[in-house]
Amino acid sequence: MRIARTFTLIAALLALAAACLPQQASAAQTFAQWVERFWPVARAAGIKRETYDRAFKGMTPDPKVIEAANFQPEYVKPIGEYIDRVVSEKRIAAGKQKLEENKALLDVLEKRYGVDRTIIVAIWGLESNYGTQPGDMNVIRSLATLAYYNTKASFARQQLITALKIVQRGDIPVEQMNGSWAGAMGHTQFIPTTYQSFAVDYDGDGKRNIWYDVPDALASTASYLKHANWQAGQTWGYEVTLPKGFNPKKVSERTLRSLGDWQKTGIKRVGGEPFPRLGDKAGLYAPAGTAGPAFLVLNNFRSILRYNQATSYALGVGHLSDRLKGYGPFVHPWPTDENHLSLDQRIELQKLLVAKGLLVGDTDGIIGPATLEAVKTFQRGKKMPVDGFPSRTILELLRKEG
Repeated sequence: MRIARTFTLIAALLALAAACLPQQASAAQTFAQWVERFWPVARAAGIKRETYDRAFKGMTPDPKVIEAANFQPEYVKPIGEYIDRVVSEKRIAAGKQKLEENKALLDVLEKRYGVDRTIIVAIWGLESNYGTQPGDMNVIRSLATLAYYNTKASFARQQLITALKIVQRGDIPVEQMNGSWAGAMGHTQFIPTTYQSFAVDYDGDGKRNIWYDVPDALASTASYLKHANWQAGQTWGYEVTLPKGFNPKKVSERTLRSLGDWQKTGIKRVGGEPFPRLGDKAGLYAPAGTAGPAFLVLNNFRSILRYNQATSYALGVGHLSDRLKGYGPFVHPWPTDENHLSLDQRIELQKLLVAKGLLVGDTDGIIGPATLEAVKTFQRGKKMPVDGFPSRTILELLRKEG
């Protein structure tokens, strides 16, 4: 989770969850017994008994944490849908407003850390929708639950000890230390160890409050990116056009060449604009192959990956940053086929489901649980295999009946 490296941590936790069932822990010891047996570990790490007892007073395991760890998504979003969701018009508009509201703060952060203000705000937008969705689960309870049930136990124990140190230091009361089910915290979703190393007390009140203090949270994000080798004054990457016959599968974003060398292969920046610095090292990132947008990604893209290791996330941050600067959407469209509907097609599908009385709510193109269940209901009525997948076939059937 991000730096809580959300996508990487979720993937790791999901992979282990099935093999780490709750019955294993509960059969061996109760939660209260586990808490008492974990005390020597915490004490050895410098946690005081008073801190420990206050943190665990009246605590029980959180079943929602294990539900989240065992959740297997029914619909895996292709990258085009992911980008449409995280770089929506609503998020762009809100981000521009946040840029204006925090102009003085961002002026200072840009000068102090060398990180572009739109990148800071873009991360804020992706991580918590500008602080409106920071997570409401107690971090210590979540991490203790994961550790008790042996779900990614080594990660959970390390983060739990660090979370207790944060509480003991006085940065946040234990009851206000909220975040995600895997321990990501605050406006920009730091896991405890990343918080401990890179969080900043911007306002000088003696606390690094990334939960409720926007200046502390945004300064902490800029601080981390600077330590992740962010290069001031440079962009994250460029959308490019590939020459005919070029096979992007033969290279990856980890294959670094100068922009000048890539240019010699026939790769051009969209719109025909020149690359500002031909000596910059870049990797080719073409998540949909030749069927969708392709990018030459630079050092700063790799810095964003230090924040979150998912390339789709880094692309989302970079693209939202560009949109906040006033640039337009990607020139090349994402591919559509039986399993990949465009944003307009997904919105149309939802409107048709609403018209049939199968779906209630916004038609925003985001395929969530309500849309999946509506598709399932439609499939049952047609005596089709029921998987909830919003395919082109489903859209065509809905069109015929509409």
